[in-house]
Amino acid sequence: MALGKITVNALNLNQGPFPTVEKYFLFIGVGATNPNTLLFLNSDSNLDTELGVADSEIKRQVKAAKANAGQNWACCAIPVADGTLWAPAVDLAMNNNVKVEAIVICTPVAAQADLTAMHTKAEEINTTYGRRLFFIAAAEAIDPTPSTGQTWSAYITALTALTTTLAAMRVSIVPYIYDDAVGIYAGRLCNYQTSVADTPMRVNTGSIIGQDQSTLPTDKDGIIYNNAHAKALNDQRFSVPQFYPDYEGVYWTDGQTLDAAIGDYTVIENLRVVDKAARAVRLVLISLVGDRRFNSSPIGTAWAISKLMRPLFEMSRSYDFQGIPFPAELKSPVDGDIAIQWVTRTQVQIFIKARPSEIPKDLTANIVLDLSAPAQ
Repeated sequence: MALGKITVNALNLNQGPFPTVEKYFLFIGVGATNPNTLLFLNSDSNLDTELGVADSEIKRQVKAAKANAGQNWACCAIPVADGTLWAPAVDLAMNNNVKVEAIVICTPVAAQADLTAMHTKAEEINTTYGRRLFFIAAAEAIDPTPSTGQTWSAYITALTALTTTLAAMRVSIVPYIYDDAVGIYAGRLCNYQTSVADTPMRVNTGSIIGQDQSTLPTDKDGIIYNNAHAKALNDQRFSVPQFYPDYEGVYWTDGQTLDAAIGDYTVIENLRVVDKAARAVRLVLISLVGDRRFNSSPIGTAWAISKLMRPLFEMSRSYDFQGIPFPAELKSPVDGDIAIQWVTRTQVQIFIKARPSEIPKDLTANIVLDLSAPAQ
């Protein structure tokens, strides 16, 4: 007669929260204090201690990011002696298991090849570590020196050479219209009033912090930067400050990337929202490796789809408060948004649809008169 046996197993259903890297950026730029050192900063950090009392390229951008990101901001930074040699600093961070959403290179690029190198590095990091990130690059400021400096026309023409013909969707480039413009842009992307699905163009979260219309630069002829210059730079895929006549404050244009003209990722919010979903989906896929509960049977397929739906559901939690909508990062997934194809007994292809909400960027109102006779 068999002996009785009791076994109790604690099963792991992998229901823990997904780790987040969103709104956590790495800054690399010239600074004399703590050179080649990986620094971890947040809104409580004393930047004079960490990055030096004196002004520096990296401190200026980190300070602007801190101001524009607001509460709960955090980042990491690596001061270097030569900002054009940023690749070893990136490797230092990656080798120290630093996970970030974006890498901000504070030193202006000199040629299109520098932007290509950033895109290549982003792809290499994804290949090596499975870490999806993008770069924010800087472009030179205008030379306003009378007589020998640049006009806005010459400046914009010179910058155009950086982006013409280039396809690099994991790079967003910001010219130094303000001397801390890169930090302002990075801070707006990290502001916790917004999500990764929001555009830095958003006016409702307020004007940029630390600069205003009185500090807009001039060219060699004394002409002040205006929206015509903003449009010309925006048309060349740069992200720059803009403002609205008779509306106080300075705001931002689209957060453009250097994706090809008809690409899905020409604006930063599209890239960020898909990257966030992809990071979570990757972890789900890892947990499914070798799990025979995921099979081609109807119940096995339904179970796998429910696991893969979880990141989409978590990114689609919207709510409203007293008639004010607070939209989620994605629209709620529906049946058919995930499809599974078994190529062989062991190889699976999975297709996932992520649907972000619409964003109003070009608004037109039409007003008509009602001259009909009053109702009797």
